[in-house]
Amino acid sequence: MIDIPRWYNASELIDRNLEAGRSGKVAVRCGGEEVTYGELARRMNRFGSVLGELGVRQEDRVLMVLNDTPAFPVVFFGAMRMGAVPIPVNTLLGAEDYRFFVEDSRARVVVVDETLYGKVREGLEGYGEPVEVIVANGGVEGRKTLDELLEGGEDELSPARTHRDDPAFWLYSSGSTGRPKGAVHLQHDILYTCETYAKEVLKVTEEDVTFSASKLFHAYGLGGGLTFAVWAGASTVLYPGKPKPDAVLETIERFRPTLFFTVPTLYNAMLNHPGAERYDLSSIRLCASAAEALPPAIWRRWKETFGSVILDGIGSTEMLHIFLSNTPEKLKPGSSGVPVPGYEVKILDEEERPVEPGGAGYLYVKGDSAAAYYWRNHEKTKKTMKGEWLFAGDWYRQDEDGFFWYEGRADDMIKVGGLWVSPVEIENTLGEHPAVVEAAAVGVPVGGLMRVKAYVVLREGREPSEVLVAELQEWCKGRLKRYQYPHMIEFVEDLPKTVTGKIQRFKLREPEPEVEFPQQEDELV
Repeated sequence: MIDIPRWYNASELIDRNLEAGRSGKVAVRCGGEEVTYGELARRMNRFGSVLGELGVRQEDRVLMVLNDTPAFPVVFFGAMRMGAVPIPVNTLLGAEDYRFFVEDSRARVVVVDETLYGKVREGLEGYGEPVEVIVANGGVEGRKTLDELLEGGEDELSPARTHRDDPAFWLYSSGSTGRPKGAVHLQHDILYTCETYAKEVLKVTEEDVTFSASKLFHAYGLGGGLTFAVWAGASTVLYPGKPKPDAVLETIERFRPTLFFTVPTLYNAMLNHPGAERYDLSSIRLCASAAEALPPAIWRRWKETFGSVILDGIGSTEMLHIFLSNTPEKLKPGSSGVPVPGYEVKILDEEERPVEPGGAGYLYVKGDSAAAYYWRNHEKTKKTMKGEWLFAGDWYRQDEDGFFWYEGRADDMIKVGGLWVSPVEIENTLGEHPAVVEAAAVGVPVGGLMRVKAYVVLREGREPSEVLVAELQEWCKGRLKRYQYPHMIEFVEDLPKTVTGKIQRFKLREPEPEVEFPQQEDELV
């Protein structure tokens, strides 16, 4: 049990660094700018007091449309400091999305990067409620700027007297269908993730330097790129641009982080970047991966190329960070690892009964970083948050050593000849072939039956051909059960993905023409 005071404000993570004598230590590095813990505390307090002067009150919402710069922690912790509720949102969306976030949350204030201001302005056109728009990292005529506001305010601001179970911040889940859902996180949630995953798995200390290529508006990036470092008194590196392979490699080489966080797609892209092996990544002591299962082939190539180990795991917006993970001591490439200390995990079938040992089913997780509820979505809250347990919606199995293996989202599973097929197994197997960069597998109807189709991205210098199709099919047949191989293969330039790097298989599940399809019986049994 983690001891969190009854009255607690998450911005107190900053205070603990001042109390530990780290006021002069660099908290944030971003390009050529360095911000110490003392300066971060001063800006946080000033922003919190300015919000009060603007009429913001406890539990009013503050929407954050911000890139990864020092403005992000200032606004995030400053809003919580005075009792408001910051809501970081995806910076890659359109005007109509920002309109939805403001309407749904009833945000009183929007803090937006100058480069993103146009979309927010367009989204707010005709909106009838008063909203204060503050521009960060630049200026816009007629709008208040963050820099100007920080010239005022108070250097000292006591944290609002919030209960540990009061709302602290929201994160909108991406969701594969419908509008995003606002997951309401409480004041104690950040500290819980720090005392579990950061402490027990990564063993973060004040000597570390963290860098997350996954952006801070994601739950994964928020922990890896900000809150873990602040909790431990470490330094963090922020990069405001798009996380392209060359930019990320250059940032690592320049700032020498010891902990690196990103997603499988970017690990793969970095490995495939021309001349990647020439970059010096020797400062990294551990890498983390989440958002989608990390293929074993990428794990091995990364270890061989850069010498560091990737700890794959699974987390969610609702749980705030990773709750299943490999560790340096307990590791199986391709698996999601074991439960992080402080979390419990179970696998149940469609009737919510425990599955047989080695069987697959729905993943459920319990831990005190879980969101309290979805804002304005009572029905979804009831379906997802079942008492102490949260229904993760992922299809998993557990092996005899206690490791958990991702089989895909429940709605991604493919039933062939009455047997369930995991797209992840097929994708990982194809990814082991020397001609393949990455692959996605989906079920498509053919001749009235469900068959497996794989979309494959080839390495440079390899050309699509019927011979290669047959070679890849035989490759899978030799490594998987006979019914698991891809009956059809289409070569593509790239795969549809979310901004977090997850393959959007639903975009690939286009209806296939009804044609005759020869099938050997032994391939289905």
